[in-house]
Amino acid sequence: QVQLVESGGGLVQPGGSLRLSCAASGRIFRFNVMGWYRQAPGKQRELVASITSGGSTNYADSVKGRFAISRDNGENTVYLQMKSLKPEDTADYRCYGVRGQVFWGQGTQVTVSS
Repeated sequence: QVQLVESGGGLVQPGGSLRLSCAASGRIFRFNVMGWYRQAPGKQRELVASITSGGSTNYADSVKGRFAISRDNGENTVYLQMKSLKPEDTADYRCYGVRGQVFWGQGTQVTVSS
C-alpha cells in the first residue's frame, strides 16, 4: 500500500511564500510522474505543476515564474516552492504520483489572505 502525505500548507499573507512537501511511504517505488493539483471552492480542479523522474517540468500558466516544483527520487518526495502568493492561490493542494496508476495524497490547505 502506497501512501502520499503532504505537509507545509497554512495561512500566508499576499506576497508571501510557502513550501509544500509530499512524501511517499509504504511499498515504495519510483513514480514516473509526480505533481500537484489544487482545487478552490466552487472551481474546477487545476493541475498546478508536474515533474517526471527525469526532471522535466510543466506548470500552469497562472503559476509560471512564481512556483517551482522539484523532487528527490531517492526519497520519492516532491516539493512545491510557492512565492509571490496571491489570494487566488488559495485552495486545497493535493499531490499525486503515477506508476501504472495514480496515487493521491490527502491534501493540504493553502490560504492566502491578509
